[in-house]
Amino acid sequence: MTVGLPFGAPLRPRAAGRSLLGRLGRLALDTLLPPRCLMCEATVEEQNQLCGACWGRIRYVSEPMCACCGLPFAFDTGLEPAAAALCAGCIREPPRFRKARAVMVYDDGSREAVLALKHGDRTDAAPAYGGWLARAGAELLAEADCLMPVPLHPARLFRRRYNQSALLAHALGRAAGRPVLADALQRTRNTSSQGTRSRVARLANVQGAFAVRPARQAQVRDRRILLVDDVLTTGATVEACAAVLLRAGAVHVDVLTLARVVREGAA
Repeated sequence: MTVGLPFGAPLRPRAAGRSLLGRLGRLALDTLLPPRCLMCEATVEEQNQLCGACWGRIRYVSEPMCACCGLPFAFDTGLEPAAAALCAGCIREPPRFRKARAVMVYDDGSREAVLALKHGDRTDAAPAYGGWLARAGAELLAEADCLMPVPLHPARLFRRRYNQSALLAHALGRAAGRPVLADALQRTRNTSSQGTRSRVARLANVQGAFAVRPARQAQVRDRRILLVDDVLTTGATVEACAAVLLRAGAVHVDVLTLARVVREGAA
């Protein structure tokens, strides 16, 4: 059994008009390199899919959720309109970004997929994740002028060889038809890993760590920006990015991530 992407149709549905040559080419490629599950490497029907077992382990983020940070609620709040529902954290301390959304909850079911992209060189999965992001972030994309990945410091980029957030942003840009400003935002300080730090410690760790490149100031001013990252934990990193972009004149900053941490009782 294979399962396509969440949020509706598979990323690459079978098209009735696919040419005979195209079908033969795909058959030949799948014969030489059989499609594998993005997570467990089990054989699946088409490229960029999850097997049924892996798909079933993932908890996809959906309503009801916080209208601001996208934290999923355990039950319907009953508020009308539903868009007015806010989590305790956003009521207590509104974030710098306007809205945040995520594809899935970061837990045992999704951790392998996220870490494989981030540290395991599974860059081939980025196009599939771009489709997932486009579906989960449709509301934000409708109001976005451009996409922007959360940057890595050059030293860390040299060691890792790629920025997973940039890969996701470019994949999303292709899927959604939005331009990507990949180098407008820069990390000016090589911060230590956020790891298991508390929210307060994370905020302090990224304080002053980001800046808009002077040559890109005009491209940020008066733009509605959608920040793209792999995981939203406490929001400290994307808040630091949002603060810098807003000071540079951005109209608003939204956030879209592949996964987000959900702590029990956080809502």
